[in-house]
Amino acid sequence: MTPDVMGELDIWFPHLGIYLRDIPYGFTVFGFFIAFYAVIIACGMLLAVKVCETIGSREGFPKDFFWDIAIWLIPIGIAGARLYYVAFSWEDYAGNPLQILNLRQGGLAIYGGVIAGFATVAVYTKKKNLSFPKVMDVVMNGLLIGQIMGRWGNFTNREAFGGYTDNLFAMRIPQTAVRNAEMISEDIVAHIPEGANYIQVHPTFLYESVWNLCLLAFILWYRKRKRFDGEIVLLYLGGYGFGRFLIEGLRTDQLLVPGTDIAVSQMLGLILTVFSVVTAIAVRKKKAKQSRDDTGGEGETEHT
Repeated sequence: MTPDVMGELDIWFPHLGIYLRDIPYGFTVFGFFIAFYAVIIACGMLLAVKVCETIGSREGFPKDFFWDIAIWLIPIGIAGARLYYVAFSWEDYAGNPLQILNLRQGGLAIYGGVIAGFATVAVYTKKKNLSFPKVMDVVMNGLLIGQIMGRWGNFTNREAFGGYTDNLFAMRIPQTAVRNAEMISEDIVAHIPEGANYIQVHPTFLYESVWNLCLLAFILWYRKRKRFDGEIVLLYLGGYGFGRFLIEGLRTDQLLVPGTDIAVSQMLGLILTVFSVVTAIAVRKKKAKQSRDDTGGEGETEHT
C-alpha cells in the first residue's frame, strides 16, 4: 500500500486506522458466482425469522407461526423491493423490460419490501383472524435485524455510500471498484488527490446499520413497556423514517421523484416520522380518555 494507490479490492478507513485488503464481491461454486451481498441478505432473513420466533413465543404465538408467515413474506417482500426500485428507475428498464427479472445486477429498495411486507401480513392475519398490530409488533424486530445485516451487503458491493467527507468514519475505495460510475458525484471527483486511485466518501451503509442497531436496542427495551398493540410498529416507522431522512441526504445514489430533485426515501421518511408521532399521540389520548370514562373520571391519566 502506498499513500495514493490502493489495491483493487481494498477498503480503507484512514482516520480509524483500518485497512482491509482483498475484500471480494463474492465467491464461485462450480463455476457459479455467488455475491456476498446475497449471502448476507439470506443470513439476515433467517436470523430475522428466528428472532421473531423467539420473541413471538414469549408473546404467546405458536412455535412455527413466524416461519409460516416467512414463506409468504420473504418472496413477496423481495418482489416489492424490486418493483419499487424499478418504478423510480423506469428509464433504465423501459428499453428492455426483461431486465426487471435480473436481480443479479442489483436494484432493491427497502421501502418497497416494507410496503409489500405490511400488505402480506395484513392479508395473512385477516385470513387467520389474528391481530395485525400485535403480529407486526413482533415482525418489526426481525425486520430491523434484516436491515442491520443487509447494509453490510452494500459494504461488500461498494455501494450505498455518500458524498465526500473527511470525518472520522471516512471510507476510501478504489474508483474502479465502484461498478456504477453514476454513484461517483462531481464533488467526490473534485476531492480525489492528484495521483490517487481512490475516492473518499461517507459510509452511509454503516451509518444506517448502526442507527438501526440502536433503534432495535431501544425497541427491545421498550417492548414490555408498550401501551398498545401497534406501538412498536409506530416506533419503527418513526425511528427508521427519521434516520433514513437524515442519512439519505448524504447518499449519491438517490431514487428521485420523477421530474424533481426530491429524494423519494427522504420524502417518505419524513412522512412516516410525522405519521407515527401524530398517530401515537392520538392513540394514547384516546386510551387515556377511555380509561377516565371507565373509572368515572378518576382513573390515572397517561402522559403523552
